[in-house]
Amino acid sequence: MLKEYGIKELNPGQGRILFALWQKDGVPIHELSKKTQLTKSSLTTMLDRLQNSGFLKREDDENDRRITIVKLSEKSKNLQKKYVDVSKKMTEVFYGTLTEVEIDQFEAYLRRILNNLINAK
Repeated sequence: MLKEYGIKELNPGQGRILFALWQKDGVPIHELSKKTQLTKSSLTTMLDRLQNSGFLKREDDENDRRITIVKLSEKSKNLQKKYVDVSKKMTEVFYGTLTEVEIDQFEAYLRRILNNLINAK
């Protein structure tokens, strides 16, 4: 579906990174790792590709040079609307013929499952 919207350069994992940065730009790598639930080694590889493709930039933290801050580029900021459109379309496909009541029930089950997983740690 991304290709239908002219987004050919990104895979879903990279989209997850951009989505997290659209929520809050300019975050340290360790925070981005938590938000995306990607290991730091996987994240670093994806960040390299995104940076080489012009989607983001990395800068040293002003107060602590050991910390690297990840920021969106203009190129990735311009993709946000397309991603929102794709997300809306995907939601329509996922929920298809479900009624509002069924959607609410389904999402309630997912929340319960998530809570079970969180509490199992």
